[in-house]
Amino acid sequence: MAVGVFDLFSVGIGPSSSHTVGPMRAAAVFAEEVKGSGSLDKVAGLRVDLYGSLAATGHGHGTMTAVLLGLEGFHPEKILPAEVEERLAAIAETGTLQLAGSVPLPYGVKDMVLRPLTVLPRHTNGMTFTVTDEAGEVLHKATFFSVGGGFIVREGEEDAALKELDESKKELPLPFRTAAELLGRCQSKGLSIGDIMFVNERASRTEQEIREGLLHIYSVMEECVATSLKREGLLPGGLKVRRRAPDWHERLEKEDKDRDPKYWQEWVNLIALAVNEENASGGRVVTAPTNGAAGIIPAVLYYALHFAPGMDKATQEDRDDVVVKFLLTAGAIGVLYKEQASISGAEVGCQGEVGSASSMAAGALAEVLGGTPQQVENAAEIAMEHNLGLTCDPIGGLVQVPCIERNAIAAAKAINAAKMALWGDGTHRVSLDEVIVTMRETGRDMSSKYKETAMGGLAVNVVEC
Repeated sequence: MAVGVFDLFSVGIGPSSSHTVGPMRAAAVFAEEVKGSGSLDKVAGLRVDLYGSLAATGHGHGTMTAVLLGLEGFHPEKILPAEVEERLAAIAETGTLQLAGSVPLPYGVKDMVLRPLTVLPRHTNGMTFTVTDEAGEVLHKATFFSVGGGFIVREGEEDAALKELDESKKELPLPFRTAAELLGRCQSKGLSIGDIMFVNERASRTEQEIREGLLHIYSVMEECVATSLKREGLLPGGLKVRRRAPDWHERLEKEDKDRDPKYWQEWVNLIALAVNEENASGGRVVTAPTNGAAGIIPAVLYYALHFAPGMDKATQEDRDDVVVKFLLTAGAIGVLYKEQASISGAEVGCQGEVGSASSMAAGALAEVLGGTPQQVENAAEIAMEHNLGLTCDPIGGLVQVPCIERNAIAAAKAINAAKMALWGDGTHRVSLDEVIVTMRETGRDMSSKYKETAMGGLAVNVVEC
């Protein structure tokens, strides 16, 4: 299917969309296939091979435990944090998982085969699942790639998936692949970028379903922040990173009871930190468009709802309209990155995660602040242009340092990009398409050390403990 707003914004668990959500989704699909083939009751053996970045940083990203949950039949958008803790504790205690929720197999994290130096041709995030019978004969085997943002592709079906994507886009009323095409649609139809995305979404959903779905997405973002603000102490994983959001929130509640505009950046920082601290805890977050960059869009949307002109007098319906327009516009810009480049840190570095999210947020903010399509495109371009070359080098493979602070920095950058674009008339020297292609090429040229392998940058120059 054509990439839509609900593909780019999906509910899942932390800490990583490509290393947690994608592998869980792939494992769940594999388990369902085994069950559907009628051979589930014959399964006596299981093997999981993880390749490249999944193997190199899997422990810090929760890849192995996510795979276990997926093999039990859980999907990232449906499982709750309490279920995660319950099932992982049971597997650890018994040394047994329930394949597809019904067949007990002695299997755990230590049984997975890690191949960090082997990168499969399609993508660095590769994984192979194999089940055998008592005689060791293979009953079912499949290889998947987690290509960023929780999206998965099966080996051997890449061309078919692209063909299906192209065919499905033909069914859209106003299809686009590039920013130039998107701006052309806006000009010919007299619509905003968010409107174009809305028209396309209506090809598969009703207006009410779109609105309710997007408001639900934002409610999960809000719940994520609220949950994070109740947690205290250190983040899990061994780096001994202290949670800052609860203390910052308490201080802001005392110093800024009336949302004084001079505190806008402190509030934006708080929201970004809160979301990403919850993500680092393995909590429930919205992939936006990835988990590692999940705090940027909620933080900038918070700015739009609390510090944009006139929002102090807005009704709830007005605020809901802002949420819907913001997410639709951000989704349209996200489609451009997904279509022309990548949102996978393991493929193009953090420019594909934090950079894409910052660009999406900048464009969305420009639109809800009244920007023209040209100004929206300019805002998105400015934000990405100044995230080019951003590396992905998390210490210990954990989505904590530099990821959490980086979301706050990128959120503020998005707001500034929107303001800069709105002070112009939409004309600018570098187009969004040009900067997206540059990001893709920069990622291709970037050393693998800086693409979520924990083999370079801060990951090797900062002592873990």
